[in-house]
Amino acid sequence: MATAYEAASTTADFSDKAKAMFGDFNDRAKSAMEKSAKLGEEMTEFTKGNVEALVTSGRVAAKGCETLAQDLAETMKKNFESATATMKSFAAVKSPTELFQLQSDYARSYFDGAVADASKFSEAMMKLMGDIAQPLSSRYALAAEKIKATAL
Repeated sequence: MATAYEAASTTADFSDKAKAMFGDFNDRAKSAMEKSAKLGEEMTEFTKGNVEALVTSGRVAAKGCETLAQDLAETMKKNFESATATMKSFAAVKSPTELFQLQSDYARSYFDGAVADASKFSEAMMKLMGDIAQPLSSRYALAAEKIKATAL
């Protein structure tokens, strides 16, 4: 009789241990699924933020390029008007000395204007590049923070 009792006791112990093991496994699996779902939601939100940053950068780039194109058109118009006025003054020249003086003045003013325009354009372009990169760099900083927080 002791043997049957021991067998029943062993079976009951095994059954209890199996239930506990499967219960623990079930709890761990449920916890892992919840963490995975939360991670999926966070990734979706993060990706959405990245797309929004990319769209914002695109808008800034389009607007900035439009502004640069308008500025360039105005500069070209100003330079054309200046060249036209200079050509008219060349036509009214009375002596070779006056022609060379006028040509020298025009070359100097054209060079100075070209340097000023190039400087203005370079500054505007650098500012635009910074403005375009800003939303993306903010997202990069956020990603670095998340990675750093995860690593710790």
